[in-house]
Amino acid sequence: MLAKRIISCLDVKDGRTVKGTRFVGLADAGDPVELASRYSFEGADEITLLDISATNEGRGTFITVVAAVARAVNIPFAVGGGVRSIDDIGHLLDAGADKVSINTAAFRRPALLAEAARRFGSQCVVLSIDAKREVRATKVYLNGGRLKTDADAIEWAIRGSELGAGEILLTSIDADGTKAGFDIDLTQQVAAAVRIPVIASGGAGTMRDFAQVLTAGAADAALAASVFHYQGLSIPELKRYLQNEGVAVRIQR
Repeated sequence: MLAKRIISCLDVKDGRTVKGTRFVGLADAGDPVELASRYSFEGADEITLLDISATNEGRGTFITVVAAVARAVNIPFAVGGGVRSIDDIGHLLDAGADKVSINTAAFRRPALLAEAARRFGSQCVVLSIDAKREVRATKVYLNGGRLKTDADAIEWAIRGSELGAGEILLTSIDADGTKAGFDIDLTQQVAAAVRIPVIASGGAGTMRDFAQVLTAGAADAALAASVFHYQGLSIPELKRYLQNEGVAVRIQR
């Protein structure tokens, strides 16, 4: 059985880690390099670094921060935000990232996923999907949750996987920052529809939330931000809890 992954997410704006609720009301959470180093030391399996304002501001991702994080950690990390081209992906990988997360640019030009997979390998390509529930479907949102589309999130996940994405980072906008639990139903639906790993994001509040999304939700990994940033949960304690609940995780020795 493959071990489930615990991923710490750093949403970065203007060089600082921030966190809000449902993508708004951002509050400072600290220096991204210091936080990344701490989570690496504590036993996170991966780190995801997201430049949350880059796409909306029409600029590229912060290469200097990426390079500094690469020097500070000894675990894999993914980077996203403002990624628009094959060159952008190459620059981030050259700066030390192990994976690149693509959201808006992939939706606007799906061929980018296929091109990236051919050039760098699917293992480097993460399709990021920000999804929000509507009356009869769950829709894809772009530009950091600011722009609604008519696309169904599950259908887009299927297409993205077929184009070459190596995994999917699925964020529930409804649950984001609420600490009320992951969107189990949505996560399970996407996991059942694709043959690549699904990372659940949005809503982590308790250790039980992690256990539920990694079992009933069928997620391969669970990502969280504020519950780690503000010391609500520690990664070692979380992993011990999951192990006791029968969830296979890597325990740092």
